[in-house]
Amino acid sequence: MERQSSLLQIPPPTYGNLITVLSIDGGGIRGLIPATILEFLESQLQELDGEEARLADYFDIIGGTSTGGLVTAMLTVPDENKRPLFAAKDIKPFYLEHCPKIFPQKSVSGIFAFLKKIFKIFRGPKYDGKYLHGVVREKLRETKLHQTLTNVVIPTFDIKRLQPTIFSSYEAKKYPCFDARLSDICISTSAAPTYLPAYRFNNCDNHGNVREFNLIDGGVAANNPTLVAMTEVTKQIFDGNPDFYPIKPADYGRFLIISLGTGCAKIEEKYCAETAAKWGVLGWLLHQGSTPLVDVFTQASGDMVDYHISVLTQALHCEENYLRIQDDTLTGIDSSVDISTKGNLEKLVEIGENLLKKPVSRINLENGIYEQAENGGTNEEALKRFAELLSKERRLRELRSPHTKTTLNPRMHNLV
Repeated sequence: MERQSSLLQIPPPTYGNLITVLSIDGGGIRGLIPATILEFLESQLQELDGEEARLADYFDIIGGTSTGGLVTAMLTVPDENKRPLFAAKDIKPFYLEHCPKIFPQKSVSGIFAFLKKIFKIFRGPKYDGKYLHGVVREKLRETKLHQTLTNVVIPTFDIKRLQPTIFSSYEAKKYPCFDARLSDICISTSAAPTYLPAYRFNNCDNHGNVREFNLIDGGVAANNPTLVAMTEVTKQIFDGNPDFYPIKPADYGRFLIISLGTGCAKIEEKYCAETAAKWGVLGWLLHQGSTPLVDVFTQASGDMVDYHISVLTQALHCEENYLRIQDDTLTGIDSSVDISTKGNLEKLVEIGENLLKKPVSRINLENGIYEQAENGGTNEEALKRFAELLSKERRLRELRSPHTKTTLNPRMHNLV
């Protein structure tokens, strides 16, 4: 199947049949897991539409929280030719190179070293964030939210206002004070409590109106941003955005969703009530090298989103349009967000590669455990199917849109 695409921004959903959503969870260094999966998905799109195809060419909106927000920005930031600056295959090397410097590992031995570590936790975050801030600013440059190559949504949480702050391409057009630099947004959504410092910045509109942001990790609000992305689209439909005509606000059957988790620990690997019942402040902040409080709220918010969307898609009989890829079998340091040793980073890549070979799983609505989907095949096979759907949807929009010109192999007309 040979095809020459216009390689312009994807035409709006009004010219197609679907609304395409890509969502990437938070999880620190575990972002290597979805990075590995995204590389495979993009390779499948390239097999269909040519090596210049990029993920931003196929999704109406890409959502990411924390580490997923950084991946989202990398996938959608433009180069000088208004094409994606990074391919999906570039994300994994980025993590392997920079994570050891973002989360430098220090050996701890002896009682005095342990006490020093405890004292530091009470004094400030585990890492100062300086390297992260520098590399994010270097890679994303001065790019602002409205300049991304497709719509993005990145959740954060404002600790001064005590409310979520959602950076959305759609809202940036409506409220210019939210049209911040991607670097500021990514630093903010990655500022996980106890790990990295909260981040403050100001942004102003063309009239000089200034908005102050005091932000921390978006995982506080939505570690799995799938529902936030869907809500942003629904708001546009409700407000009469012509890009979505004639789609109705509650027409959730039109959504095609790929939601990528960053993995979580096996049920028996984490905490139990008998142990947690004895914890005070210190116990909730530090237990066997992890931070239970952060683990609890990020995992809870992620699972609740998957639970909600699973119920919704099953009720509408469109569960085949929703693909959640998550590994809930991580053990030991594999489930950490910051242990950036060479061996652990390579192990996370291996986990992502193995996850592609695992069967498609869906959350059991009764017990919350991921179970193999009937006739779902492997995640790799599911991604190939979704790549075909995404390619077909883009071709359909290009044929219908008066603003794009596409040269198709004659064989392709039968597929549209």
